[in-house]
Amino acid sequence: MTGLIVTDASASTSIMPTLVSNPPNPWATTDVTYFDETRETRLEIFEDDTRSILSKNASPSVGFEFSVNPYRGCQHACAYCEARRRHELLGFGAGTDFDTKIVVKPRAAQLLRGAFEAPSWKGDVVVFSGATDCYQPLEASYRLTRACLEVCAEYRNPVAIVTKGALIERDLDVLRRLNEEARVTVSISIPIFDPVAARAIEPLVPSPQRRISIIRKLADAGIDVGISIAPMILGLGEEGMTAMLAAAKDAGARRAVLSFLRLPSPVDHVFVERLREVLPLRAAKIMARAKETIDVSSASLVRREKGSRHSSVVDALFALTCRRLGLAYSTAGDDHANTPNAGPMELRTFTRPTRPGRQLRLF
Repeated sequence: MTGLIVTDASASTSIMPTLVSNPPNPWATTDVTYFDETRETRLEIFEDDTRSILSKNASPSVGFEFSVNPYRGCQHACAYCEARRRHELLGFGAGTDFDTKIVVKPRAAQLLRGAFEAPSWKGDVVVFSGATDCYQPLEASYRLTRACLEVCAEYRNPVAIVTKGALIERDLDVLRRLNEEARVTVSISIPIFDPVAARAIEPLVPSPQRRISIIRKLADAGIDVGISIAPMILGLGEEGMTAMLAAAKDAGARRAVLSFLRLPSPVDHVFVERLREVLPLRAAKIMARAKETIDVSSASLVRREKGSRHSSVVDALFALTCRRLGLAYSTAGDDHANTPNAGPMELRTFTRPTRPGRQLRLF
């Protein structure tokens, strides 16, 4: 079992003016409720001594097979994040614990190098990150994502990045190298274009307009960059969608992807609580649209992605706008636009670096 070691918890500081609030954790043997005192959230860092770093995905609704997640939990605190449910497996809560109890993997780059050295590795696309944001604020000091990208560049392994973080601009030098020697694509996630609504749902994420400027900077550097409207929150996100796509195209985006909101338990609890707190007048409408769109209890992928009449209209408007703007696009339920195709073996760039003492390949 993975061990978690708290790092300097006594020196942790308050990062947001909210109180501890977590839905009941079905995996926990106890539950804590505060009756006579209020508890403010405080940042705590835990180290994960995991022995592997590559996660393999088998879901047909996700457009990638391998991913690297240097962090678990996310300071961005997006109310809709599906990774919240995985935090419960660590014994934490899916609410404010997810935003403030962050797990870091200090050996991430070393583990990734070991995975690339395994004979079974053939150079498939590695996605950063399949769960929480690889460019959340802690990356500024831990630099785990950068270290992993440097390993990918060393082995010429193709990379796809999905992020909301402006910190990606720091790593333009590594991205340029990857772009020259392998392949790299970046998708900047902007679900909501209105800055006030975005701040309510994604409290510690750069503004939508700031994220458009990230697209511009990456495009100016020659990086294949796109916009990811994920998740589309009906009743909130569709209002600025066409303007957002136009702004992204003007900034240099080459493609767009649309994916509708999913609310598995306990994410639904966190999302509804946040809506009622920050957007009380719109909460009922947004939740009604969410229930129309996705049957979260259905095990059928087709049923879950079928959507409602309203979502079909938004999907069609998205496709029409992308065609008008000249953006390559994937419609709802297809995340493949976020990742590059690995291509046939003869086109793959992956190469293990030659080192003293390494036996040369015969073929």
